[in-house]
Amino acid sequence: MYTLGINAAFHDSAACIIKDGVLLAAAEDERFTHFKHGKRPVPFSTWELPFHAIDYCLQIAQINLSDVDHVAYSFDPYLLIPDQFKSAHSIEIPFIPGGTSSTEWLNPWDPLFLSSILNGPSQLVDGYPHHLQKRFKGATVFGFKWHFVEHHIAHAASAFLPSPFSQAAILTLDGRGERATTTYNIGKGNEMSRIGEVQMPHSLGLLYERLTTYLGFLHSSDEYKVMALASYGKPVFVKDFREMITVGEKGQYTITDERFEERFGPTRLRHEEFTAHHFNIAHSLQFVLEETVLELTNWLYQKTKEENLCMAGGVALNCVLNARIRDRGPFKNIWVQPAAGDSGTALGAAEWIDAQERQSTTKDFTMDHVYWGPEYTDDDIEKFLKWAKVPYRKLDNVAEEGAEILAQDKIIGWYQGRMEFGPRALGSRSILASPISPKMQSRLNEVKDREDFRPVAPVVLEEDAPEWFEGAKYSPFMLFIYDVKPDKADQIPAVRHTDGTARIQTVNSTQHPQYYNLIKAFKEKTGVPVLVNTSFNTLGKPIVSSPRDAVECFWSSPFDALIIGSFLIEK
Repeated sequence: MYTLGINAAFHDSAACIIKDGVLLAAAEDERFTHFKHGKRPVPFSTWELPFHAIDYCLQIAQINLSDVDHVAYSFDPYLLIPDQFKSAHSIEIPFIPGGTSSTEWLNPWDPLFLSSILNGPSQLVDGYPHHLQKRFKGATVFGFKWHFVEHHIAHAASAFLPSPFSQAAILTLDGRGERATTTYNIGKGNEMSRIGEVQMPHSLGLLYERLTTYLGFLHSSDEYKVMALASYGKPVFVKDFREMITVGEKGQYTITDERFEERFGPTRLRHEEFTAHHFNIAHSLQFVLEETVLELTNWLYQKTKEENLCMAGGVALNCVLNARIRDRGPFKNIWVQPAAGDSGTALGAAEWIDAQERQSTTKDFTMDHVYWGPEYTDDDIEKFLKWAKVPYRKLDNVAEEGAEILAQDKIIGWYQGRMEFGPRALGSRSILASPISPKMQSRLNEVKDREDFRPVAPVVLEEDAPEWFEGAKYSPFMLFIYDVKPDKADQIPAVRHTDGTARIQTVNSTQHPQYYNLIKAFKEKTGVPVLVNTSFNTLGKPIVSSPRDAVECFWSSPFDALIIGSFLIEK
């Protein structure tokens, strides 16, 4: 049985394909279209399906759309349609905001937004780009069963079903789904039951989004920059954010009376300088977010008494928050979906429908890596390099020669194996460098045209992680921070953030052998089992996917070498 999962309602459009409970492929559409996050979360873009990601998934499964049994879409429009419109054949759409005569909708654009979602099945079989015709042609809306899956059920399923736990409490936190913004569930086997939720307009995710806009960043995109900015500030405005957020009983909270400009002054424009004032605002929000979510997790633990916690939703990508829950929360074990944002709902929706339709009672899949995207063989790569007339040479020992280049304090593009699913580059589409020079962080930010305050993250051999980072253990997805050990700080200054922490990725020889061998070879040359790992892209661009993407990024960016498959390109 083939189940196609789709996320397309808001942003981070993505697709995955599952065969009898086992994931075969998953990818974000941005990696193919080169438009970051796939699209902006506006009502006018809801009709856009991730056709390129879907085509890739069908290709890996070696099937066409007509062979798919179930399609799981991670949003349920019926939860937002007023009862009197559920059987209607037409709806009213305003010419301008506020122009509708109907007051039944939460938002005047909801009819347009929801109509596009409701027509998703027809769009899937008729709206594909012409060059992708091969795998879509001949499919009809009667050839598969279409399922609308509530957004937060999809988030929760993405957190629990691929986790290593057979039983767990589940917490989802994001901007919004249909109505829910936060949900609490218990998972057992392949079943989940909801024990509570918080609904719009109260949303920790939207509060963080709105402050992202206030600080001059792009909302639904740059929230991670606010998290980085927070490390430079002090809790000057904690009282203000505590006034905005009120935690009640049974996991409930309300958010009111934001008044950012009245409280903090004018909104920062994008290109204005950052000041201590901005740092303090970001720090204060991060501080209160952490203490609020800690209260919510305490309630969830008291309610469930489970020792395991699974998390998803965009807020669960906040690695500083995750570390606070790990260190001060009541749960013994925490697993966070590596594609915790909306892209992961494609996986969650598909897994949920697959388990329901097959009536499966046992887990068939555990997500222990993220390498579910496209892969290119050496033959594919060399064919492209020759066609593009790119000078290259083939390496006899990729890890050894790559480590030698890194030991010379050069920056390399690293392109190996299947692409990562989710927002983190974890050794398949990465830019790598030595962490030994304190100047490397600023060099990499210049290479990627990023803000100066942005930290860079380390990858470390799993067996060496506890010697270099306090309490470090298995952490393959860069979703938690750890303190750099004081006696190691001077050896890896490039990856030590201003607060003394690092967002680490651990790697072992089974997860990504070539990546592991490179770091091990670097250790043999320098004594340091750590590299800087940042995503293979530049500002505003998605992570590279194809060999063409990698070569274009390399030649238009100031880094030194590209190791692509078994081939080396140098400037």
